[in-house]
Amino acid sequence: MGFWILLGVLALIGLWLVMVYNGLVGLRQRVGQAFADIDVQLKQRHDLIPNLVETVKGYAAHERGTLEAVIQARNAALGASGPAQQAAAEGALSGALGRLLALAEAYPDLKANTNFQQLQTDLSDIENKLAAARRFFNNSVSEYNAALESFPAVFFARSIGFTPREFFDVGEADRKALDQAPSVKF
Repeated sequence: MGFWILLGVLALIGLWLVMVYNGLVGLRQRVGQAFADIDVQLKQRHDLIPNLVETVKGYAAHERGTLEAVIQARNAALGASGPAQQAAAEGALSGALGRLLALAEAYPDLKANTNFQQLQTDLSDIENKLAAARRFFNNSVSEYNAALESFPAVFFARSIGFTPREFFDVGEADRKALDQAPSVKF
């Protein structure tokens, strides 16, 4: 009789551990999906930028430094990998885009251009979707990391390949730069 009770307890513990493992796998998959959602939005953003630069170039060709900064920031963002590096590159790109969009204030013809207005609307829409995707990703990472540090996963998760994930964060230095209004010099 004691043997069967011990066997039943071991089976329950084994079942419980399998459920914890499967929960971790599900959370890890959700983090991966959330990061892929960010990638989709970033690709749309990156594809929109050349059109925006070309439109501005037609009206403000002598603003070459700003236009080149946007292209360089876009290229750096395209080459970034991993949440931390990608967040830093995207932060720099957002700052460069802010300076580019600020040029419209100095060029009334550009500001009135319907193509520019549509590109600006599209960019704003993508930025909103991107912000939502980042929030979802960071929430997924938070849940996943918390599950790794919770009982009983804390005892075995790292040893079987579950490692904590990084948040999509622009970092303190870049956050300060993004919080400042862009300066436009003529």
